[in-house]
Amino acid sequence: MVRDDDLYVAVPSFFRCPISLDIMKSPVSLCTGVTYDRSSIQRWLDDGNNTCPATMQLLHTKDLLPNRNLHRLIQIWSDSFRLPPRNSTSFSPPSSPFQPPLPKDQIRHLIHRLDAYTEPSSSFDSLSKIAQFARESDDNRKILAERDGFIQVLVEFLGGSGNAEDKNIGALEQVVRILDLVKDKIQDREELSRWMLKKSGQDCLASLLLIAQHGSVDSRIATAGVLESISVNAEAKILIAEKEGLLPQLLKSTAPEKDPTVIEASLSCLIALSTPKRVKVRLVHLGAVKLLSKLLWDPNSTTATVEEALKLLETVSSVKEGRGKICEDGKCVSGIVQRLLKVSSAAAEHAVTILWSVCYLFKERAAQEAVGRANGLTKILLLMQSNCSPAVRQMCADLLKIFRVNSKSVISCYDTKTTHIMPF
Repeated sequence: MVRDDDLYVAVPSFFRCPISLDIMKSPVSLCTGVTYDRSSIQRWLDDGNNTCPATMQLLHTKDLLPNRNLHRLIQIWSDSFRLPPRNSTSFSPPSSPFQPPLPKDQIRHLIHRLDAYTEPSSSFDSLSKIAQFARESDDNRKILAERDGFIQVLVEFLGGSGNAEDKNIGALEQVVRILDLVKDKIQDREELSRWMLKKSGQDCLASLLLIAQHGSVDSRIATAGVLESISVNAEAKILIAEKEGLLPQLLKSTAPEKDPTVIEASLSCLIALSTPKRVKVRLVHLGAVKLLSKLLWDPNSTTATVEEALKLLETVSSVKEGRGKICEDGKCVSGIVQRLLKVSSAAAEHAVTILWSVCYLFKERAAQEAVGRANGLTKILLLMQSNCSPAVRQMCADLLKIFRVNSKSVISCYDTKTTHIMPF
C-alpha cells in the first residue's frame, strides 16, 4: 500500500500566486516585477486597487506582462508529474497522481472502437481517455482533428437519436470537451458547421442546449466555444439563434452571479452570433440590454466581461430596437458612461461608439439627457485628451458638438483644439 507521504510532491514556491497561493495557470508580471496569476491580480485591479499586493508600491501602470518563461517552467513541471495546476479547467484530474500519457497506438484503438458504438453512453470510458489525450498537447489535438472520420463520429454522437431528456449528459460532455479542444485544428470549419447544423440538424443543438443548462462549468464553457466556432456565416448564426431555448440560456449564463469564465465564454458566443439583424432584434426582445447593464454596474465584473458586455451593447445599438431599449434604461446609459475610463482602451472604444451612435448619429434625446446626468461631458473630455485612437478622439469631438448645442453650461465655449481640460 502506498503511503500518502510517498505521493507528496513539493511545489516550488515561485510557482504559486502570492494572492491565491495556488499554482499559477497564467503568470503575469506587474511593473514592480512581482508575478501573479492573471485571474487573481485582475480581480485585485478590478476592485480599484492601484498598488502591488506583495510590495504595496504604487503602480505607475496597470499593464500585465505575460511571464512566458515561468509559464513554460510550470508547464514542464506539471507535465512531468501529470499533476495539473489546482482549479485548472484545462485539465481533468487523472485517475492517479502519476498517470502516464496515453500512447498513440492505444488512442488509435480507442477511436476505432468508437465506430462500433451507436451511443456515447456506451463509450464513455473511451471518450474520457480521448479527452485526456487531447488535453496533453497541441500535437495530440492535431492528430485527432486530422484523423479520418473521427470528427464525424463525435458529431453523430452529439446528434444521436432520442429526446434530450434520454441522453447521457456525462458522455455528451466528453464529446463537447473533445470538440472544443480540437476545433482550432480542424481545417474546414464550414464543413464542421454543416455537419452539426444540417446533417444532424436540431439534434446537435438540442444536446448542446442540454449541456448549457445542466452541465459542469468547464463543459458549459466548451459548449459556448463549440457554438462560436460553428457560427461561420449568417445562415449558421440564424440556425443556432433560432433553436428554441438556446439564446435565452446563453443570456442566462451571463448573469452577474455566474462563474466569470462562463460569463465571458457566453458573451463571446453571443457576440459571434449577433451579426445578423434578426438575431440582434431577438436578443433585444429577450432582455439582453437589461442583463448587460447589470454587468456594467457589477463591481465584480472582470475587465474582459466589461469589454464583451460593451461590445455586445455596441452591436445591438446598430438596430432601432436596441437603441430604444438603451435609451429607455437610463441606468444602462450611465453604466456605459461610467465605463468610459479606468477599464481598458477596448472598453473605452466600445463605450464611445455606443454613445456616438445613440446621441450623435441617431440624436436620441433621452440618451443625451442621461449622459448629461451621469457627468458624461467631463469623462468625454478626459477621454478625448488621453492617449486614445484617432477614431475615438473624433467620436468624442462629435459628441461635444451635440452637447455644446444642447447645453448652456461652460461646455458651450469649450474649444476642442485645446490640449488641457478647462476648470469647471
